Amino acid sequence: MSKNIVTIQNNEGRAGTVLIAEGFNRRHEQIVRLVKRYRKDFEEINTLRVFIRKAKTKSFEEFLLDETQFLFLGTLFKNSDQVVQFKLRLVKEFRDCREKLEKALNQNKLPGWNQTRLTAKTLRLLETGAIQEFISYAKNQGGTPEGCDMYYANITKMVNALLFICEDEFKNLRNILTPEQLMIIGSAEQMIGKSIREDMKANVFYKDIYKNIKKKVKIFAELHGKSEVISPKITESKQLELKSETPKQITG
Repeated sequence: MSKNIVTIQNNEGRAGTVLIAEGFNRRHEQIVRLVKRYRKDFEEINTLRVFIRKAKTKSFEEFLLDETQFLFLGTLFKNSDQVVQFKLRLVKEFRDCREKLEKALNQNKLPGWNQTRLTAKTLRLLETGAIQEFISYAKNQGGTPEGCDMYYANITKMVNALLFICEDEFKNLRNILTPEQLMIIGSAEQMIGKSIREDMKANVFYKDIYKNIKKKVKIFAELHGKSEVISPKITESKQLELKSETPKQITG
């Protein structure tokens, strides 16, 4: 098991019982039964979050535990070398997760961040306005209401996935981006809004408009590359470089 077990979920560190079961060398059903047996105790510690996973044949529940809930779960197992080492691993992962989250929530203290965020919000509003027009346009061309209403979320997810590397889930991704990342995503969103309006003006079929957006964002992402959100590589010297930067004029 090489990947991190603890990830940020809704601005707090959580570990899923599927990987916890693997770490304790237990079947997942055993872990779930324990959590349910002591559910009142787990919920006294913190809200017990449940995630429904879809398997090939059926769906099943997975619990997402915070650090204290995990430690309580650990008390229900007899210690062995494997159990002790796994507990130690997750204690370290939760510690790293806290540090990462603290860094994320302090992004707005970076020099130039507030002004860049304001510029990015303006560009975001222009893009969302174009997407709303596009949704109406698609419906008028025969698109289903359910499918068309998903374009806003789909375009947002596509842009985030192509531009950034982030295994965690934050309440608002943009609030923890660096000034440089904010400028990049602002440029992408300005390009999207411009592309949508030009294609609608040319009466392009709505499905082709979406394909054109996706193609352009992919090319844009290839030019800029993907960057890690809350990267440990953003050093103090890099922050000093950003200090002298002012928001650049973003063009399509």
